[in-house]
Amino acid sequence: MSDSEAALARAVLIHGPLSRRELTGRLGLSPASLTRLAKPLLDGGVIIELDDVADGSIGRPSRPLDIAPDLGRFVGIKLTGDRLFAVGTDIRAELLAECEHPLVDRDPDAVVAQIRAAVAELALEGIVGVGIALGGNARDGVVRHAPFLQWHDVDLGARVEAALGLPVVVENDLVALTEAERWFGAGRGLDGFVTVTIGAGVGYGLVVDGQVVRTADATVGTGGHIPLDPYGPVCSDGHRGCAQAMLSAGSIAAQVSAARGESVDYAETLRLAAAGEPAARAVVDAAGQALGRMIALALNFSLQSAVVLAGEGIGLFPIAEAEVRAAVAAGRDPQSEPVDIHVDDSGFRAWARGAAAVAIQAAMTRLPL
Repeated sequence: MSDSEAALARAVLIHGPLSRRELTGRLGLSPASLTRLAKPLLDGGVIIELDDVADGSIGRPSRPLDIAPDLGRFVGIKLTGDRLFAVGTDIRAELLAECEHPLVDRDPDAVVAQIRAAVAELALEGIVGVGIALGGNARDGVVRHAPFLQWHDVDLGARVEAALGLPVVVENDLVALTEAERWFGAGRGLDGFVTVTIGAGVGYGLVVDGQVVRTADATVGTGGHIPLDPYGPVCSDGHRGCAQAMLSAGSIAAQVSAARGESVDYAETLRLAAAGEPAARAVVDAAGQALGRMIALALNFSLQSAVVLAGEGIGLFPIAEAEVRAAVAAGRDPQSEPVDIHVDDSGFRAWARGAAAVAIQAAMTRLPL
């Protein structure tokens, strides 16, 4: 497949169904060039023509182009330090099946065995790619460093490929989630945006000119150490009031537990805050203010105006939305663009779907014609 044909297939996948008129405008092609590029994709079964629709233009109705729905099934695996989440999706990362299990052992061979069992449990036919997302640095299938799993230089991609007989992509979980939001989620159609995730940790991703920014620092969690409150709690690395201390689920629950004199988990903390319990409300409101400051800082430094909020801890947002939005407004120049906040509240599914998305991206480069 040529680069131009791949660009056409991606446009139809991400934004389709699209009329030929829409595609020529989006890709900067002449009608003749579009016809030439589309022909091998149509003949190869990569894209399909839908029924005629009137698009408002003069002449015969348009036949929109769409991606072929039977190009295969994909698996996304999200690994944490103690759990495995697996989803099966179609070519557009729409959920078809899912399962979740505790990790019985962090040994790489044991994890590979659990991945193989999870893929079998999903019971999908026609799987053509598997994506694995985890917190840490991964390159060319090798996990260079994964602190939650305590792994160093583990060739996870090769091990899973040998176990499944399928192409495997291994990616940092935040990068994968940001790619999923860019192609299929809340960031679809945006040229640039910031991703902020909260849960066990705090993540920060960036899309500029339609591309996810990938640097060495993009996978080491630097967003978790942005200072947000000089009077806030201290994180495990000794930073007072950083994003990790203010926004991670464990820190928020620990603050409420200390204030109440009893152990309270994160889900109960949010329930108490929503009900107006004073200690929980105070901590969650402070977290909302910190989240708003982080959003404003991230947008100001990246020169963006849209943010996607995600992660398993994002249930905090609807409870503290007023505090978040007030802090965002206070941290932005009055002449700056209005901030668009997009929320992906699918929790851990978002992480696993991100893993499926990078598998889909890799498969798009392998499509035969």
